[in-house]
Amino acid sequence: MSGRIEQRERRRAWGLVLPALGWTGLFFLLPFAVMVVTSFARREGREIVLAWSLQNYVDFVEKSFLLRGLVVSLEITALVVVISVLLAYPLAWIIAERVPARWQRTALILAVLPFWTSYVVRSYAWVLLLSRNGVVNDTLLSLGLVSEPLEMASTRFATVTGFVHFFVMLLTLTIYANLVQLAPNLRRAAADLGANGWQTFRHVILPLTRPGIMVGAFLTFVLCIGDYITPQILGGNNELVLPQVIMLQLGRRADFPMAAALSLVLMAVVTLVYIAVARWMKMERT
Repeated sequence: MSGRIEQRERRRAWGLVLPALGWTGLFFLLPFAVMVVTSFARREGREIVLAWSLQNYVDFVEKSFLLRGLVVSLEITALVVVISVLLAYPLAWIIAERVPARWQRTALILAVLPFWTSYVVRSYAWVLLLSRNGVVNDTLLSLGLVSEPLEMASTRFATVTGFVHFFVMLLTLTIYANLVQLAPNLRRAAADLGANGWQTFRHVILPLTRPGIMVGAFLTFVLCIGDYITPQILGGNNELVLPQVIMLQLGRRADFPMAAALSLVLMAVVTLVYIAVARWMKMERT
């Protein structure tokens, strides 16, 4: 009797899982397999020939403008992650520790307001703010801090600013979620053992909130390094990130094999970063 119940439950479990597996296979695994195969093909004239060659990956390493796209992406992403963490942690700490509990929900709603507007709208808003005739330059000129407008639009500074504006709030949520779970007795215990405020933060608070920092930092890394819209609008074409290079291969050259190879390189970078972060977090927990 118990065996029949187990078989019935197993069939029921598979019935619930199979639709999700089918969806994943159809819309992720199959397109991914097609992209992998395409990356080993070659574009000859207007035709794509499946040559099973590594030439696309060799070209990525040998052609400086392709490799430069990955380097620029990593530089911008690293800068965005560091700045976002440094700005988000104090904000999350203020909300969790200094804002009264009855007002914390309101503070969080205000913190996530940037998520309520379109990504494109936010980017173009920063273009207006940072342009030569924008609000920032007008303010600096009126205060006498500069003698002529600064070139801030279509620069790396503009791209990083746009990214940070968005991702600070994402990191604030992940860090806040860790901070509110900390028991007040931990700080009292540290104080009883003679630790001052800085020592308590360094040896107690920071290690316990590090998972929230790493989760938010990894999400920021993934969303930032794969973004095309913000660098295109705010950065212009002065410095091309890898997603822009991939779009150029598709839009201007119709070189689908090279675009597939570059996409796989980008996915490989994200996978390596995930493995490094996951292992590091597991070590921290132990």
